[in-house]
Amino acid sequence: MATVSETSPVTVRRMVPILAASTVGTAIEWYDFFLYGFLSATVFPKLFFPELDPVAGTIASFTTNFVGFFARPLGGAFFGWFGDRVGRKSTLIATLLLMGIATALMGLLPGHAQIGLAAPLILSVLRFLQGAGVGGEWGGSVLLSMEYGDNRRRGFWMSWPQTGVPLGLALAAIAVLSFQAIFPGEAFLSIGWRIPFLLSLLLILVGLYIRLRILETPAFRRVKETGRIAHVPLVEVFRHYWREIILSALVRSAEQAPFYLFTTFILSYGSKTLKVDSSVLYAGLIISAVCSLILMPTWSHLSDRFGRKRWYMIGCVLMALYAFPYFLLLETRLPVVVLLAMILSISFCHDWLYGPQAALISERFGTRLRYSGASLGYQLASITAGGPAPILATWLVANTHTWLGSGTPSYTLIAVFIIFMAVVSFISTALLGRELAGQAAVEDVGGEETRLTTQVQ
Repeated sequence: MATVSETSPVTVRRMVPILAASTVGTAIEWYDFFLYGFLSATVFPKLFFPELDPVAGTIASFTTNFVGFFARPLGGAFFGWFGDRVGRKSTLIATLLLMGIATALMGLLPGHAQIGLAAPLILSVLRFLQGAGVGGEWGGSVLLSMEYGDNRRRGFWMSWPQTGVPLGLALAAIAVLSFQAIFPGEAFLSIGWRIPFLLSLLLILVGLYIRLRILETPAFRRVKETGRIAHVPLVEVFRHYWREIILSALVRSAEQAPFYLFTTFILSYGSKTLKVDSSVLYAGLIISAVCSLILMPTWSHLSDRFGRKRWYMIGCVLMALYAFPYFLLLETRLPVVVLLAMILSISFCHDWLYGPQAALISERFGTRLRYSGASLGYQLASITAGGPAPILATWLVANTHTWLGSGTPSYTLIAVFIIFMAVVSFISTALLGRELAGQAAVEDVGGEETRLTTQVQ
């Protein structure tokens, strides 16, 4: 079993096994989550909602997709309780198993033609379990990096679990593209789409092997040894940190809503409205994900140097400024320009916000309630921003000409929605409180004073 000395200096060598455990596991969970999102835009309307017209079928499919987002804060609350009571490591193992098993079962689920209405209902239940797993995963994975790392490079260390999102995105896109090539046309609708879901079982084994080799974080061990474990974490965290939870959810608006427009809605909008080949869109996701592996830690490192709040607020402005140019680039329908639009949207605008976000949120909560507080603040945005975004965007495209006239571009209201989300995040970030980049995280409340694991090196 890999061990890390609590008193040893915080070096890259010391952090590698910790970052591997948090990042690889997170990548596997997001691979599972994104698979569903991709296929909800292309395959699931035909397989599970064949009796609806194309627009209604897509909205229905995105609605089952939203079930996973609805479950995320519930999973954050449920697993946050275990994370603050039992420990980060054991909770992360549980979330990995839940997510992987639910995903594999999706690959075995018959369609509407075989079992009728039961098919979308069971699909929704499995999506709920997926969402609950992701809801509990994020808090534990970023806290591994935070509570083993130091204050000076907190944003950088915590950005690596965040890269699990583009890794999972790339893996899911590669899997879909590969099996579309192996099973072309109707063969993909019947059997090809199922294989990537079943492969999740193999990925679980990899994730478990890595996570079982790490120890509990030093910060949580100290809380446990001194008898300061929270008795009812969910009640206590709302009592002491309700303001931070609400603001954390709103802070994510400029990142969360656009991200699912850039990665899920684009597959439907690009292929059906713009008539762009789906292989171009999936290639854009893969290239963007590769760029994110470099840019996300870079933006996070810069947030350590220049201030997390300042960096994040600049990112909100950039997201708002890019809203209309993004769609103008897509409207060219030129593959190279479409790829450029996607790369800029994800690797530049989104990652500018998402990389430092883990530190920005988690450092606002004391150790004994950090898993619950950070998870709830982060996951509530899946209901207020991420989950509804593809549904709302599909509806807005279908109604823009009715409301604004036939000469109005169909993307106009979606771009306005992105700008609105950016404004919400900008104001919420300003209200978060003092800057904590390079400083110790906030002190515990409801118990004896404590500071974050390792002081500035």
